[in-house]
Formats: sequence, structure tokens, C-alpha cells
Amino acid sequence: MSLRVLVVDDQGIVRAGFAAVIDAEEDMTVVGEAADGATAVVLAAELAPDVVVMDVRMPELDGIAATRIITGKENAPRVLVLTTFDLDAYVFDALRAGASGFLLKDVHAAELLDGIRVVASGESVLAPSATRRLIGHYASGAGTGFHSNSGSDSSGSGPRELESLTDSQRNVLGLLASGLNNAEIAGELGITVGTVKSHVNALLRKLGLRDRVQATILAYDLGITRPNPPGADHL
Repeated sequence: MSLRVLVVDDQGIVRAGFAAVIDAEEDMTVVGEAADGATAVVLAAELAPDVVVMDVRMPELDGIAATRIITGKENAPRVLVLTTFDLDAYVFDALRAGASGFLLKDVHAAELLDGIRVVASGESVLAPSATRRLIGHYASGAGTGFHSNSGSDSSGSGPRELESLTDSQRNVLGLLASGLNNAEIAGELGITVGTVKSHVNALLRKLGLRDRVQATILAYDLGITRPNPPGADHL
């Protein structure tokens, strides 16, 4: 089945360009386009896309607010935020709002398409600069209480919830938050990629988290992972 994608951008030529690139893929279909956040919220409910490619700065309702509304609903689509502006506020606010990915608009088409596939699979993707900013945020000690406000709010997750994790799940959480992908975690722990996926799914469920981005944020908040780990340019 094709991934159903909703493209949201207030600039018609940009929106059309993204839609053309996405629609050209055999495994993707653009089911709708929106020029503002308010329309995006309506279309997300009507069209049930798998992924919403979301601009940040738009009239009526901006992309951050639209993302918060969309991800706050049951069976919500994944949101991949694209922006021209590489600003701290946009990175942090997008993640707080429940976005599963954050990329800059100057990415190559292949990176955009890969990002859509990654977030659709339940994983997360962040531009290297965004990841550095996030980790730097925690390195400065400013990260306390930085939880997502999406549908699966992590603000209730803490030491008590962590007690429900097995040692293996805690190890996976720490490595995940250090920026390692499933294959790299498997190599570190000497287990299969399938086992890593099972651990990730279990720890997300136990902690009431939506995705790996929220898990990373929680791990930093609770001191499970220290700032500036190796491989920090990808999640």
C-alpha cells in the first residue's frame, strides 16, 4: 500500500514541488494539499494521511499549532516538519507539539523521501543541526522538563515508570537516545535488529511515549543519557 501524504505549505510553488517529488514515488501518494494550518487540520481528519509534511510559518494557524492539534487526536498521522528557518524555537516547539521529524527545506529530494518513510515506520528523523541544538540544549542544563505535549504526553513518565523497564530495555533506551539506529544498537549489545525493535516498542508502550524523539527527550531529562554522545547527529 502507498503511503498517504498530506503536503502543507503556504507557498504554492513550494507545495507543488514537494507534491510532485512525493507523487513520483511508487510507494507514496499525495492525498491532499493545504496552504495554511487550519486547512491542514481539517484535511488531516478527512483524508487520514499516514504522514503530514508540515511547513512552520503559515497564515491562519502556524505549523506548530497545527501539528499539536493533529497529533493530539486518536490514530494521528506522523508529522514531518520542514522549514527554511533553522531556529532553536522551531526545533524545540515542533518536538513539543508532537512532530516525529524536523528537516530543513534545502534537503535533497532523496532525504525528504527517506524522512517520510522513516517517520511513517514509527521512527524519527532530525536534521543534524537540529539534533546538535537539542543535545546542546541539555548540555547547557536548560533541558529540564522539556517534554512533548503531543497526544502521548511524556510529562507523567519518570523514575517510577522506568522501574517497569527490563535491564535490556533500559540499555536500548540509553543507546537510542545517544543517536544510534536499530542496527547500531544491535551491534553494541550483540543482539538482532528484530530484538532491538521489540525492546523499543516495549519501552515506548511502557513509558507512554509516541516515538523515539520523545524517548530521547525523556532520557536526557532523567539523566539516562548524557549530552554530546557519540553519533549525535542522527536519531
